[in-house]
Parts: sequence; structure tokens; C-alpha cells
Amino acid sequence: MNRVTALFKIEYPIISGGMVWCSGWELASAVSEAGGLGLLGAGSMHPEVLREHIKKCQRTTQKPFGVNIPLLYPEIESIIKIVIEEKVPVVFTSAGNPKTWTSTLKNAGITVAHVVSSSKFALKCQQAGVDAVVAEGFEAGGHNGAEETTTMALIPQVRQVLDIPLIAAGGIAGGKSMLAAFALGAEGVQIGTRFALTTESSASEAFKNLCISLNEGDTMLALKKIGATRLIKNDFFSQVKQAEDSGATAEQLRELLGKGRAKRGIFEGDLKDGELEIGQIAATIRDILPVSAVMQTIIEEFNSQAAAVGKLRFNTGL
Repeated sequence: MNRVTALFKIEYPIISGGMVWCSGWELASAVSEAGGLGLLGAGSMHPEVLREHIKKCQRTTQKPFGVNIPLLYPEIESIIKIVIEEKVPVVFTSAGNPKTWTSTLKNAGITVAHVVSSSKFALKCQQAGVDAVVAEGFEAGGHNGAEETTTMALIPQVRQVLDIPLIAAGGIAGGKSMLAAFALGAEGVQIGTRFALTTESSASEAFKNLCISLNEGDTMLALKKIGATRLIKNDFFSQVKQAEDSGATAEQLRELLGKGRAKRGIFEGDLKDGELEIGQIAATIRDILPVSAVMQTIIEEFNSQAAAVGKLRFNTGL
């Protein structure tokens, strides 16, 4: 047991990302049942839909689960009210100021973590009273930090300024990368892409199958003027790149993006014109497995690699 497992009352320090159009009740419940902390992705749910998913999680697992809430969500007050009413034990917040809702959530007995992409904002989170920080590197899918700091560079910098538990995210899909994150100072990992490409993920099969065919370099950060997002290179991405190269304004990019494009791509399987968000690590994944198998593989790989690395010794004498 470490500080992350103790904080969330889980067996393994592994949290699933609260991903739009992927993280419904089936995925969250399966991760929690397998010993991690499953998160519902509120960013793609209307308030009453979220309530339904919370209730289904409560029926399908007796273990802790949580909700990821983007703080810029237009119906944020309704979302906060629902997680309090339904007694959700854990909330991960992102994309906004943690000072706004942390005290409200903690006063309701909810454990709070916040996602950041820099040590500067990690420190602000600690000052705001969150219980843990997720430091997410440039490799991650979906929305990303403008700083473009990689996970390997970000984690040790955040560890230097932070006293509370630190969770690493971005480019982590197996036990080896989990061990690397721990070596850099993390006490837990948040995994998105690997769980997005599981049987229980609510993403469309077309999206999943595309993702497991990706190669190195098939994703790139885009839409930086309105919120940096890692996208698969499809026809929509080409339109965005052409617009950005031509000096498109933020308003023009918003118009190009429109509404519901991520739903079209990830949930409905429009691989041509949809917004397809996934992490760089997808290029190493070639199968769609049940969550239980993924979790078992991660833990076994972590343990075996830790044992192998533990045997290494180098002579420090000159």
C-alpha cells in the first residue's frame, strides 16, 4: 500500500482516465472491480445522464469509483450537485481553477484530485486544498497542456514542489511505463488510451480498431488556440492543420470544430470527419482486451520489471 492506494481505498495505484465518449459506467465499474479506481467521464454527459451512469456504477461495483469533471463544463453547477447528492466518493477535476469547487466537494466528504500540465499549477492545486495531483504529460490524448512538457520531464519537476500524492499521466499503458513513472517520483498512474481500447470502453468499435492500427507519428497536437488536443491524423485533422497554417483565428477554429465532432468520431465512428482523440501510446497497442486482462498484465509487468531493475548494481567508485 502507498499514499495513493490508501487515499482512494483501492488495491492498485491505477486510475482510469475520465475520457469523453469512452468512460461510461461499464469501463469505470470494470476498472474498480479489477482493483483500480474507475472514473466516469462527465465531459460528454448531460447531468441526468451522469446520474444514470453513477447509479449503474453503484449497482455493479461495491468498490470506490469517481467522476472526472472538466471545470469549464457549461452545466458545472448541476454536475457538482449530482455528485454530492449521489455520494460519489472521488472527483477528479480538470480544465479550470481548482479553487472554485474543491472546498465545496471536500465539505461534502469527497476526495479531490486535479489534473495539471505544469509544476506551477500543481503547486496552486496543493494550495487550493486538493488531496492529490495528476501531472499529465504532452504524450496524452484528448486535451493537453500548452507547455508541451513530456511526462518524463514533468513528473520530477512536479515532485520537487509537491508534498501531497502525485499521479502520473501521459504515455503510460503498461507496467514498464508505470515503473518508470514511479522512479521519477509518482505514487500512482492515470491511464487513458489503454483503457479506451478495451472491451468495456464505450467508444465505437470503428474508433478502437483504427487506434490499434496506428503507428508512431499518427497523432499530433492541434487546436492550440482554443485548447490543445491530441488528434489522429484524418481528414478533419488536415482541415485543422491547413487552417492553423493559414493563421486562422480562435473563432475560426471554433467554427471549424463545431459541436459534437468528438461524439461523431469517438462514439459514432466517423473516422473521416470526426474529432479523434487518442494518446501517442496507441501506436504500441495492438489488441482490444477486457479490463481485467489489461490490469493483470500491467501489474505482472510492473512486478517483474521492478524485480529485474532491482538486481542492477553499478560500481560508483572511480
